[in-house]
Amino acid sequence: MREAVLNLRKTHSHKDSDDSRGEDQSGKHDRSGHDHASAAKEKKEDKHHGHNGHGEHGGHDAHDDGHDKHAGHDVAMFRTRFWVCLILSIPALIWEPMLQEWFGYRAPVFPGAGMIPAVFGTIVFIYGGWIFLKGAFHELSDRLPGMMTLIALAISVAFFYSVAVLSGFEGQPLWWELATLVTIMLLGHWIEMRSIFQAKGALKELAKLLPDTAERLLDGDRTEEVPIEELREGDLVMVRPGANIPVDGIVQDGKSAVNEALITGESKPVKKTAGDHVIAGTANGEGSLRVEVSEAGEETALAGIMRMVEEAQGSRSRSQDLADRAAYYLALVAIGSAGLTIAGWLAFGASLDFSITRMVTVLVIACPHALGLAIPLVIAISTTLGAHGGLLVRDRRGLEQARNLQVIVFDKTGTLTLGEHRVIDVVTAEGVDADEALRLAAAAEHDSEHPIAGALSESARESELQVPGAEDFHAIPGHGVEARVEGRDLKVGGPALLKKFSIDPPDDIRDAVKRFSDEGQAVVYLIEGDRVRGVFAIADAIRPESVDAVRDLQKENMTVAMLTGDSRAVAEAVAKKLGIDTVFAEVLPDDKAYKIKELQRDGRRVAMVGDGVNDAPALATADIGIAIGAGTDVAVEAGDVVLVRNDPRDVARFIKLSRATYRKMIQNLWWAAGYNIVAIPLAAGVLAWAGILLAPAVGAILMSASTVIVAINAQLLRRLEL
Repeated sequence: MREAVLNLRKTHSHKDSDDSRGEDQSGKHDRSGHDHASAAKEKKEDKHHGHNGHGEHGGHDAHDDGHDKHAGHDVAMFRTRFWVCLILSIPALIWEPMLQEWFGYRAPVFPGAGMIPAVFGTIVFIYGGWIFLKGAFHELSDRLPGMMTLIALAISVAFFYSVAVLSGFEGQPLWWELATLVTIMLLGHWIEMRSIFQAKGALKELAKLLPDTAERLLDGDRTEEVPIEELREGDLVMVRPGANIPVDGIVQDGKSAVNEALITGESKPVKKTAGDHVIAGTANGEGSLRVEVSEAGEETALAGIMRMVEEAQGSRSRSQDLADRAAYYLALVAIGSAGLTIAGWLAFGASLDFSITRMVTVLVIACPHALGLAIPLVIAISTTLGAHGGLLVRDRRGLEQARNLQVIVFDKTGTLTLGEHRVIDVVTAEGVDADEALRLAAAAEHDSEHPIAGALSESARESELQVPGAEDFHAIPGHGVEARVEGRDLKVGGPALLKKFSIDPPDDIRDAVKRFSDEGQAVVYLIEGDRVRGVFAIADAIRPESVDAVRDLQKENMTVAMLTGDSRAVAEAVAKKLGIDTVFAEVLPDDKAYKIKELQRDGRRVAMVGDGVNDAPALATADIGIAIGAGTDVAVEAGDVVLVRNDPRDVARFIKLSRATYRKMIQNLWWAAGYNIVAIPLAAGVLAWAGILLAPAVGAILMSASTVIVAINAQLLRRLEL
């Protein structure tokens, strides 16, 4: 799935390697299970079977996935029609006899002046009302009457009744009500469309981060400016200070700090040197970089993020289904209420024009606009907010259901740990500093390609130690290495090295070795001459963020579990450091999904967090699958959510986003539905005895106001700090 995060940070191959030179018992990382890829995808597709919005209420889903009330509409169209209709409505209002009587003025009189309200009202009906008539036609064709149907009914009744009065039928025409009604409805739609487009457009602003051209390096230091689409994998591009990086790639030369905040949510600039991965659209700092292209254009992580969020905003959730059903039934209630209103007033002896006005007001005020906007706008904002924070929602149901999670299951390797070997503990002989021992060991191993050498070198680099050069380097096959560093003869290797040279370590070193071995960690000695100067525990290093991640989730009364194929000794050691009580160790890839099912059997809601191919079945089986961004494509495909950063703390942030999103949904649904409980009887005229009557235009204002309130409440979600 190249549309996903496209491996924002590549996994390292030594995740699977053993260390034959040490006592590493952590080599049980079974990375088989590639045959699970297709099965995982099928499980994910079936996980929510029956919740696609069809068949839950006899096929009357108010907004089927293929039906969009604003298909082909845009903000500019509603804005233009609103202003035109507003101008056209002014003459209809000025020459309206009823308004002249109410406000005590007299409009200029000339031949044909009496027809001005009719002429301009008709133009407004045709020009501005056509959108609603067309929308009603599509709704009725799909047998899904909704807000467009109600608006079309209201303006059509007002128009044809006024035409009948103009033709001689006794009554009071509704030309000014018709003109103002259409104008206000256009204003409401303009506001609604702008809110939705702003929410979705905020994410699309990310596309502007990607430059149109790049400087491709030729022979020597010569460059040529080429369009992004001409770049190919393997090309070398120059990224100058302050420029946006045009491609995903690997730094070949140069040093800089890159601002990745808009892609990964990382607030601090990330240092980049040779070998580091960079992401298209991120902002380079003060240094210049030479980057080898790995992906460009539509293949970049940025493009993948855009597609993923668009899919999420288009997917459905249970709350959306609820809102759609409510809107559908509200449309039926409104039509029924309108019929009862006109019949009731006529039965009580009211005039026809009064009865029709009450009916039109009911149809207008009951339009389920706010219901139609309540969920999509919240989802559009929350998915965009999540994307800016490095939380990519692939399925809206995952975002909605995360608030109910009770158990969070983490894969160990590459999720709670780095998936890379590091020095995690050092014990030295008396008088030897730990940093000095690490510096010397890294120097002696500098020319080796063994994973142990990489672990020592990386640990020294992360500790910002100055590693000196080595002389007379020599590998001792199966045992270790020897080299001369700063005039000192050093050897570095595992237990076999001690046996080869018959070296006996002191008691404190021996005790440390036993402790390291009991925890399944590789043991590497630093030897000078015939004395052991220090011993290093080397293992898959725990991410610094993992401790906080586990603590944050436990504060929310969630059970945190770890699921791994590693030995129990290794798993228990990691779990103890992280404060995790529930550990499933030595679990084969085929059995990971069954462990998830065991946790689900007592009704608990379970999330799985993982990154590997063998995590895909478990990700698909869990109620919510959370894929780490640097994971394989199949893991991303199986997940409901993708964490762009390799930071397990983002799980708690995602749950926080889920809860905030759900609160906004419920608030909007209650307002959108509850307002009609008062509005419909008021529009029907139940308080007419007290002199309180709503004109259709006032009903339109109240209906639009309810939509605006829902939109504003949804926008408040942007204040959430993740």
